[in-house]
Amino acid sequence: MAVMQLRYSFRVYPSVSQRAFLARSFGCARVVFNDALRVRDDARAAGLPFVTSAELSRRLTASKKTPERAWLGEVSSVILQQSLRDLDTAYRNFFDGIKGKRPKTGAPRFKSRRDSRQAIRFTANAGWRITGGGKLRLPKIGDVRVKWSRSLPSVPSTVTVVKDAAGRYFASFVVETDPAADLERMPEADATVGIDLGLTHFAVMSDGRKIDSPKFLRRAEKKLKKAQQALGRKVKGSKNRDKARVKVARAHGRVVDARREFHHRLSTELIRENQAVAVEDLAVKGLARTRLAKSVHDAGWSAFVTMLEYKAARYGRAFHRIGRFEPTSQVCSNCGAKDGPKPLNVREWMCGACGTVLDRDVNAAVNVAKAAGLAVSACGAQVRPVLVPAQRGEAGTHPEPRPTTAGQTGIALL
Repeated sequence: MAVMQLRYSFRVYPSVSQRAFLARSFGCARVVFNDALRVRDDARAAGLPFVTSAELSRRLTASKKTPERAWLGEVSSVILQQSLRDLDTAYRNFFDGIKGKRPKTGAPRFKSRRDSRQAIRFTANAGWRITGGGKLRLPKIGDVRVKWSRSLPSVPSTVTVVKDAAGRYFASFVVETDPAADLERMPEADATVGIDLGLTHFAVMSDGRKIDSPKFLRRAEKKLKKAQQALGRKVKGSKNRDKARVKVARAHGRVVDARREFHHRLSTELIRENQAVAVEDLAVKGLARTRLAKSVHDAGWSAFVTMLEYKAARYGRAFHRIGRFEPTSQVCSNCGAKDGPKPLNVREWMCGACGTVLDRDVNAAVNVAKAAGLAVSACGAQVRPVLVPAQRGEAGTHPEPRPTTAGQTGIALL
C-alpha cells in the first residue's frame, strides 16, 4: 500500500476580532488572485507570451510597496503566494482538460467577495501550529478554538481556513496516512459485493440487501421553500436580506452534511465487510439533464463512488468500476441469457431460458459483480417462484418520500 494524502476538516470558532482579520485575509488573497489573472488575460489579449509564476510573484512583491496595495503587507505573505499557486493550478487543470489528460474545466475566473466559499491556505513555512491546549495558532490571527472530532493520523503539512456560505469556519488539514495502521484498522474480509445504484433504493447489493434512498433534499424541501420565500421578500442590499440568505445557506448546509454523513457510513461499512467492491460507471451528467435531475443530485452517486474508491485504496481492498454500457439489466444472472431491454416499470421478470424469476436491481448488482470478475452467488436474484405485477414505486414516477434516518448503518466514520 502506498502512502495517501487525506484531508481532515474540523469546525473552528474564531473570535470577533479574528473573524474581522480573516475577512481581511480572504480579501487580500482574492485581490492577489484577480490581479494575477488580469495580468495574464491582458497579456493573452495583447498577443504577448504567457506570464510566468516567477514574474507574478515579483510583481506582487513590488505592488506591496505601492500606496494602492500597501495593505497587502498586513496579512501573512504565505497566503498571498498560495493564492498565486491556486491560479497556476486552475490554469494547469484548464490546459490538461483541453489536452484530454483530465475532465474538461473552464478557464480561470475572477473571484468575488460574494462567492459562497472563501479560503486561505497556510503551508509549513508560515509558522502555524497546534498548541498544547488544542487551539490552532495562525500567523497574525492568533489562537483559534477548534472542535476536534477525531485525532489526526500524522503531522499535517498544510492547513486551509474556509468560510462557507452559512458563515461557518473550518480548518482543513492535509495529512499522510500510515499504511500499516490502516491495515490493522481494517482486517481482511472474504466477501465480495456488486452494487447497483438507483433512486428508489440508493444501493442494491448482489447479496440481495437493499438500502433505501434517504432523499435528504426531498425531505427538507418544505423548510427550504419557506426560507427561500422569506429571502425573496427582503429588500436587496438590506441587512435583513443578508440574514435571510444565511438561513437559506444553513438549511442547504444541513442537507449536504446529512448526505455526506450517510455516504461515509455506508461506504465504510461496505469496505469493512468486503474484500472487493464493484460498481457501475453511471452517466450522472446525462441523467442530470432529465426530469430526474433533482433526485439524481440528491442521491450524490459520484461522491459516494469516490468515497468507495479512495477507501478501498487506503485499506487494501479491490475496487472495480465497470462500463456504463454493460447490459446489467438485460442479462439473466443465473444462466447468462440476454433478454433485451426492459422499461423502467418492470421491476421483476422471468428469464425465458431458465425460468428464474429475477429482481431487476438485485440481478443488475449480481451482473455488476460478474462483469468485474468477482465470484458471487446469483441466488439472491431469485425472489419469487411466479411472476407478479410490476411495482409502481419506480424512480421515474416520483414516489412520495419516506422518512428515513442517515444513521441506519450504525457505524462510526473512518
